[in-house]
Amino acid sequence: MAMRVAVLMGGISAEREVSLRSGKAVAEALRELGHEVVEVDVGLDVAERMAELRRRVDAAFLALHGRMGEDGTIQGLLEVLGIPYTGSGVMASALAINKHVSKQVFRSCGIPVVEDEVVSAEQVALKGLGDIAGEVASNLGFPCMVKPNCEGSTVGARKAHDRPELEQAMREALEYDDLLLIERFIEGREMTVGLVGREPLVLPVLEVVASKGVYDYECKYTRGMTEYIVPAPIPRELAERLQRLSLEAHAALCCEGLSRVDFMLDTEERPYCLEVNTIPGMTSLSLIPKAAAAAGLSFHRVVEMILETARLKVNREGGCGDKA
Repeated sequence: MAMRVAVLMGGISAEREVSLRSGKAVAEALRELGHEVVEVDVGLDVAERMAELRRRVDAAFLALHGRMGEDGTIQGLLEVLGIPYTGSGVMASALAINKHVSKQVFRSCGIPVVEDEVVSAEQVALKGLGDIAGEVASNLGFPCMVKPNCEGSTVGARKAHDRPELEQAMREALEYDDLLLIERFIEGREMTVGLVGREPLVLPVLEVVASKGVYDYECKYTRGMTEYIVPAPIPRELAERLQRLSLEAHAALCCEGLSRVDFMLDTEERPYCLEVNTIPGMTSLSLIPKAAAAAGLSFHRVVEMILETARLKVNREGGCGDKA
């Protein structure tokens, strides 16, 4: 059945340009599927724009990445306005984008994660960047990965090999977030698993081989800098374990509709869950479409499966609604 769909894209996060590309690709696919599409470039006037559209659209397809899009804020607005939307709800979105909190949830569920240290801007102001960096180096060693706690697409993330690099990486990451997650670096291979639709359908494991050795923002969005291998060349038992862990991580955060779970495999093929992305990219270089193609699913079918999950997640009588 044809629907009137608002595709929300752009936003005001550091991932704006990627979001615009995702949104344009989704909008084109929806039109080719026979739906009426309204493209919404999300800005600070999003509340007013969505209020105007609330009676003119059947659903909102979220193609927003990062803050003010993937963190539960837009989801909350749509709940208040009564506009059904794709993907995870308010709570799941807020949990998933917070790397520190989501890792605590994973630990409680027995999902393996990397050792880390959490550093706040307040701690740095009180003790000084040098002293904090010294404590982190003593606890984690080198190399380590410095990440803003609530950014996606590896925005602001940097690998540090020594104390000067650690201090510089922390200084840069604090420009994006007041809370940093610093992890022991895992030497090994990067894997990712996508989940799509109501069940959800677990896609084949995909291996990411970045030319720089670290899958950073440049490698993610520059054609030719990364090789994607799907299905990943790993033993079947390991692939099945990664898919199982992905389902567990997806469920632990109460995600739905769409997610991508990222892992590192160390040199002994032990997996570590890095994070769950609730609105992963849908560009020509994105991982979900590549993994879906390996499973025999076209981009259009994936978009259709995601749209089919659009709903309000909050029970109007109180509490969180049951999953459809």
